[in-house]
Amino acid sequence: MAWDTEQTRRQLLDAGAALFARHGFAGTTMDAIGRESGINKERVYSYFGSKSGFFAAVLDDQLTNLLDGLPVVGAGPEAVGDYALALFDRLEARPGLARLLAWESLELTEAVALDCRALSCHDLAAGLEAALPTSDLAQAEQLLLSIVTLVVGWWTLSRVADTILTGDTTPETRRATLRADAEALAAARRAPQQPSPASQAQPS
Repeated sequence: MAWDTEQTRRQLLDAGAALFARHGFAGTTMDAIGRESGINKERVYSYFGSKSGFFAAVLDDQLTNLLDGLPVVGAGPEAVGDYALALFDRLEARPGLARLLAWESLELTEAVALDCRALSCHDLAAGLEAALPTSDLAQAEQLLLSIVTLVVGWWTLSRVADTILTGDTTPETRRATLRADAEALAAARRAPQQPSPASQAQPS
């Protein structure tokens, strides 16, 4: 029976995503990958070269398109709030993605698939700039980073939430708060209104 190369690769990547999200690179063993995938761990070396190569491949597979398909729609702070909720909902459906983002920063010295992901983020920042508009693209990039950090933190800093929050700690409450926070950040980054020529005229 012929070996299904693509199916084997997919099983390994899915198993790696589950284990690396839970335990990170250092905490995941090759034996565990073999057990989780149901495939001999030696296949990891034949497909990906090394454990570190496999980790990079998993991150590439899972994170490259993380922000795709979530455009900024509309205008004003409300559009930014809508975007923050769309990202929140995506990560609520797949919280392992947030954990992989955290492990990437903790265990690697540079981002995986940087060029592709940077291009996607540039497009989103441009969308934010157009929606507000902000004074420049650099502010829109900072806003995007703040939103991603706020959203991802709900799944990666849950023990911090335990120490701070004394009331409702449900995702629904956090979701509503996130929207308000994103809109407030957006409102603070609106481009300042230019003074009209009449207001600039000096009194005679």
